[in-house]
Amino acid sequence: MSHILDLGCGRNKYPGAIGADVNPATDADVLCDLSRPPYPFRDSSFDEIRAVHLVEHVENVIRFMEEVHRLLRPGGKLYLVTPHYTDSGSFRDPTHRWHLNSYSFYYFTEPRDYGFYSPVRFREGQIVLRLLKLWRWLGLEWLVNHSHVFRKFWEHYLCFIVRGKEMHFRFEAIKPAANPS
Repeated sequence: MSHILDLGCGRNKYPGAIGADVNPATDADVLCDLSRPPYPFRDSSFDEIRAVHLVEHVENVIRFMEEVHRLLRPGGKLYLVTPHYTDSGSFRDPTHRWHLNSYSFYYFTEPRDYGFYSPVRFREGQIVLRLLKLWRWLGLEWLVNHSHVFRKFWEHYLCFIVRGKEMHFRFEAIKPAANPS
């Protein structure tokens, strides 16, 4: 049986998951402030963690990613969704602390360009960017998602014209396997 944790579950907790949220008016099984790790779970206790529209709200992205890493088993999966910083919703919500792009989590993946503030590592599985409907209809979303070169060009030069909507990330926790002793 797979153990899934839905962080910031809100009123739409992922089926079969343990939900954690700060708000008692949600479907949460566990109430805790997700901006204040550690969360009340044991190390390496989850196969998958879902954080859908949560990371932009936490106080410290690095500490959040370290906590998710602590909770995942070796090879455990992280599914993370957040608005792209060019989406009007990224700035419309006053509770958003962070405005991120498709490279914001490279800090935690290989190669390590800037990752010297945290030892945790994730393997990048998949990044899917959603663009506004017009750009999707014109095929630009397909280009952004199927060409690393075009995605980099889009992030650097086009994203303020061809605006993004949200980003879906899939990561795998890189950590040593637990000793069976």
